[in-house]
Amino acid sequence: MENKKEELQSIDILDVLLDQDNKDPIILVDENDKQLSFEQIAVIPYEVRKEKRLYCVLKPLDKIDGIADDEAIVFVVDQDKDGNSIIKVEEDEEVAIAVFDKYYDLLEEAQKEEKKEAKTKVATKPKSDEKTKTTTKKTASTKVAGKPKKD
Repeated sequence: MENKKEELQSIDILDVLLDQDNKDPIILVDENDKQLSFEQIAVIPYEVRKEKRLYCVLKPLDKIDGIADDEAIVFVVDQDKDGNSIIKVEEDEEVAIAVFDKYYDLLEEAQKEEKKEAKTKVATKPKSDEKTKTTTKKTASTKVAGKPKKD
């Protein structure tokens, strides 16, 4: 068995976060050059102190000390000194909780919309002799994972 370290290529994090077709884990490198894998849960625009910011909620796929298996982490999208997009853990606990609350609100709205669409489809079921087209509409750009614990 070879001990081959996977070669990672650096890509703009916004391209990854905003790609709705991306199902691959997001690999981040910590301050000790350790690679950590995350599942993208949501990307949420949120206004803090009259400044619009972009946040992402990521669920660790690797074990991280202090983070339970059903918890996720809020990151804020920022820029480095060269103007490249980066993400950092949101350190303001109030902001992180507010972003989670916004995520739950969006998730609830999406679920209500799905139920509404399901009822509409049942109510407008075509006669058996009519030809129909089936279309699918994505109601939210969030992916659902384990609900993080709230203290």
